[in-house]
Amino acid sequence: MKKISNTIILSDEVATALAENNPVVTLESSVISFGLPYPENLQTALECETIIRREGATPATVGIVDGNLKIGLDEKELESFAMRKDIIKTNLSNLATTCAAKRWGATSVSASLLATTMAGIDVFVTGGIGGVHRTFTQNLDISSDLTALSRYRAIVVSAGVKSILNVAATRECLETLGIPVIGYQTDSFPAFYTQSSPYHVDRRVETLEEVAVVYQTQKDMGLPSSILVAVPVPEKESIPAKELEQILRELEDVLQKEPIPSGRDVTPYILRQLNERTNGRCLAANLALLKNNALIGAQIACSLKKCEK
Repeated sequence: MKKISNTIILSDEVATALAENNPVVTLESSVISFGLPYPENLQTALECETIIRREGATPATVGIVDGNLKIGLDEKELESFAMRKDIIKTNLSNLATTCAAKRWGATSVSASLLATTMAGIDVFVTGGIGGVHRTFTQNLDISSDLTALSRYRAIVVSAGVKSILNVAATRECLETLGIPVIGYQTDSFPAFYTQSSPYHVDRRVETLEEVAVVYQTQKDMGLPSSILVAVPVPEKESIPAKELEQILRELEDVLQKEPIPSGRDVTPYILRQLNERTNGRCLAANLALLKNNALIGAQIACSLKKCEK
């Protein structure tokens, strides 16, 4: 293990890869503990790491283990994140308190992105970023993912924003915060389960090399934010936007009549409800986009190293 600070550590594998200037890709652990059911969560985590290794990069899943923010979980630790019931869902607001209490914490996009930049890693892969919730006007609910994207610089690969959010408001917020949105072989901003939305990306690119050039330019200009690389869910698993919106409207009506979780528990709860109402199709789409993003992220990391050389 290599310590970056008193509470942030690198696995031996990740430390070696960075020392040798080899490509590294970070991944979040929140999707393992809260986004997917067991055993699909563990299987997918391991498959994503395998995909990244196959492309020539080193995977580094981020999580809090006994109060240490660890970059590069081993297989036994991944299994713990997939099965333990005492895991805390961790974002920027409770990251320090979770570490100080020596607890285990599954890191969201925001906490994982902080770890990514502190380790000097350039590429982070997730499923979909958080954003502005549909109930924003009632409770001002905005994900700290957007704060982290504006504050920490990396290439963030995702299938756009989660479909359950206010996509229009989230896209506007990304622009306000100065976060470039790059569409990989798409002009439309994808919405997680759905390949497209009515909203556009800032620039469409056809090759991974173009992503690397944009990122290098971002760094050269001293711009502090990440660039968000939006990769649509594979077409075979994509759910039509109209069908998904109808289900979401029905679900909103139900949720207004019964108590629902709040704060960090809202998104996992709604995702579970969506999967039930689509007879498992949302889960299939989620698994497909996670693996596809891992593939694209690894290829970007390798392309970036070639450009640097």
